Amino acid sequence: MICLLQRVTQGQVEVQNQQVASIGTGLVVLCGFQPHDNEQTLSKMAHKLLHFRVFADDADKMNFNIQQACQGQGAELLLVPQFTLSASTQKGLRPSFHTAAAPELANSLFQQFIKQVEQIYRSPQVGEFGANMQVTLTNDGPVTFWLET
Repeated sequence: MICLLQRVTQGQVEVQNQQVASIGTGLVVLCGFQPHDNEQTLSKMAHKLLHFRVFADDADKMNFNIQQACQGQGAELLLVPQFTLSASTQKGLRPSFHTAAAPELANSLFQQFIKQVEQIYRSPQVGEFGANMQVTLTNDGPVTFWLET
């Protein structure tokens, strides 16, 4: 599994000009799935994502995770499925998607990942699997990290 997380001051997802998800301060996380992903990799990623320290403390050091951010109230989380994260770009000038999970498997993994996150934190906002989404965000910092299991 691959997650590209971005610390944001705001983020939203629209599908066919309709807003389907929106957050304020928090993380927008693009999620890519691979054929070998399973419940164990999802659990490991959920734990890492929710405990990864990317929010600043009073000394401006990244010491707080999403649960500790915003004076203990926690920051918001927006999960967006994005199969292109799993593309192979090693050869040629066109991405290959043979390294990405098939759509049916990826959708199942995304739904399972949401449930894993909910067990540790709270219900995230989510993008729409398989839809043509317009994702907008204001990256805070900018702070962006690539997480992989």
